[in-house]
Amino acid sequence: MRSLALLLCPCVIAVVVHLWLVANRTAFLLDLKDTDRQPSSLEVLVGVLSARHHHDLRDAIRETWLGYIKQHPQFRHRVAVKFIVGSHGCPIPQEDREDPYSCTLLNLTDPVNGQEVVVLPVPDASVLAPSEVSAVSLDLKVLHPVVITRLGVFPHGPDMELRGNVTVTLFQVDQEEPVVTAHFSPVSTGTSMNGVWYKAVEQFILPKGFEGTLVWESLDSTDLVTANVSRVQFNNGGGVLRIMSIEEGTLPHRTALGFPGVAGGFMFSVYDVEVLQEMLRGRPERLQDQASRLRLEDQALDQESHRHGDMVFVDVIDTYRNVPSKLLQFYNWSIGNADFSLLLKTDDDCYIDVDAVLMKIDHKRLRRSSFWWGNFRQSWAVDRVGKWQELEYTSPVYPAFACGSGYVVSRDLVEWLANNANRLKAYQGEDVSMGIWMAAVGPGKYQDSGWLCEKHCYLDMLSSPQHSPEELRSLWDRKRVCGDPCGCPWGHPDL
Repeated sequence: MRSLALLLCPCVIAVVVHLWLVANRTAFLLDLKDTDRQPSSLEVLVGVLSARHHHDLRDAIRETWLGYIKQHPQFRHRVAVKFIVGSHGCPIPQEDREDPYSCTLLNLTDPVNGQEVVVLPVPDASVLAPSEVSAVSLDLKVLHPVVITRLGVFPHGPDMELRGNVTVTLFQVDQEEPVVTAHFSPVSTGTSMNGVWYKAVEQFILPKGFEGTLVWESLDSTDLVTANVSRVQFNNGGGVLRIMSIEEGTLPHRTALGFPGVAGGFMFSVYDVEVLQEMLRGRPERLQDQASRLRLEDQALDQESHRHGDMVFVDVIDTYRNVPSKLLQFYNWSIGNADFSLLLKTDDDCYIDVDAVLMKIDHKRLRRSSFWWGNFRQSWAVDRVGKWQELEYTSPVYPAFACGSGYVVSRDLVEWLANNANRLKAYQGEDVSMGIWMAAVGPGKYQDSGWLCEKHCYLDMLSSPQHSPEELRSLWDRKRVCGDPCGCPWGHPDL
């Protein structure tokens, strides 16, 4: 019996300690009901960024931490919660957009089937000149799958000479290994077609969304003949490619891959032309269906808003690229429509421990001016491709920015953002945009790892992102039953 008691002892101690922590935490929350001890000036406005179609996530929040706030005799007077939703849905169906993160029409025409497309026929001699640099580059983005078949260089004059060694390479943006390469020299010129020297390359399918840089490079700048890109006409194959020439010095990767320009051309073929043609034929019907869906969605959102009274509609098309503008418009709304000292921003897939947030505000005396409380990423590299692509912020790293699962800013910072909203540039995401905007102000930062950046669970966390509606409810149920969202140490039949 004694040995059994010794075996059970650690478990008993763990349960007792856990109950003691929960009891003390609950005691503190009950103390907040004492109006003599509560600072009457404190009000926290919570802004929850929410996509139009995320009604299930909004309902999960209403049933969990938002419902808790509304039922709490003290918190309901201290905290107001609003979901931030774009007033407009994108009228373009997903398959007809350039990418899933914006609302830009994929503007394609019916391409010629089975033929190679020459992206740049030989231009007029007046736009050709010897290069002043040893490397030039051109950016491209694939909007429908293509196959690059040949790479080419411009000759020196009408005699079609090549006077040096030139290497033409296609890189995927931010990748060091080339996709395809061709080498040209006076003794290995390739084939002259349309006034350009071409060489065939190994053929790879470049998928929709591929972003690349074509680089012409030589040891001697006089080996390159370049064209003034503003005076040439590119053939984009009916819109399957976007050819871009970005101003010199605007992108950090330019320093490695050369200056913007064009020193030749390339040829490509359109992949899956039949699929593209079928997609174009079905577009009118899809646009009509999308318009019908948006009308139903507008009606559902209007009913949801009237039923709950917790939604703020801002005048943007509700897409990922518009989230920074969406946030700025909410800040502008909040200054004119809410009385608060602190603003907590979060997302609709985030669990928030309301008790822990308010306890820390009170214990740490976080009601300050020019104050930003969050979990800050430092020296975060700027992505040049993908969902978080940023082509206009020229630094290789962002200023410090708080994880999007939750952060708190003082009212004076919100006022500054609202007053300058028309002059603040929106970058690729609201979290990095906030960091760039705040770098101009230099607020005091309070670093707190309790605002989780990734989907995890800890007893002392303030927030946790990237949860489904079911997961939000499970986290809250466990917290309600035993004070620990990560799980009750002794188990529970209802969890």
